Amino acid sequence: MKYVDRVLRNWRIKVASQFVRTNDRILDIGCFDGYLFSALKDKKIQPSIGVDPLLQETTKKDEHLLFSGFFPNDIPKNETFDCIIMLAVLEHIPREQQQLFNAEFFRFLNTSGRIIITVPSPFVDQILWVLKKMRLIDGMSLDEHYGFKTSEVYTMLDSRQFKLLTHKKFQLGLNNLFVFEKIN
Repeated sequence: MKYVDRVLRNWRIKVASQFVRTNDRILDIGCFDGYLFSALKDKKIQPSIGVDPLLQETTKKDEHLLFSGFFPNDIPKNETFDCIIMLAVLEHIPREQQQLFNAEFFRFLNTSGRIIITVPSPFVDQILWVLKKMRLIDGMSLDEHYGFKTSEVYTMLDSRQFKLLTHKKFQLGLNNLFVFEKIN
């Protein structure tokens, strides 16, 4: 991971972490190396789980488990979480798979559980391709981007089951933060 990749990742984490509560148990979808868990150390989060298809094997990072695989298939079915986090992940997941997320999020989340999502503007794809060509970023899995529109986040979740707590732009307006809470 190059310097610019780390700066962008850390910026996303800083914005998203404001909505993680102390003692939350987290499911990090697209966890990569589990860095999010280290960044949340001050929140004193509970032992949590990450899942990412780029992991070579299931491993531990401190007290957190990192599974090689995909959500929801590779998450143990009896697990529950206070917070599900997807930072710069939705634009990599085909729309057909995203249609399953509402029911799975509802099943895995505890009462008043939160979903924290960041998704870039579609225009960012062009910027990332230029930065990658200039070798300023590694630009993980850019070939999976298909022009995901920010507005699609609203249609992914049923408003009778999840209420929107916040939607705001950051990273010079090129990235979006969404925070939803489970309605019980």
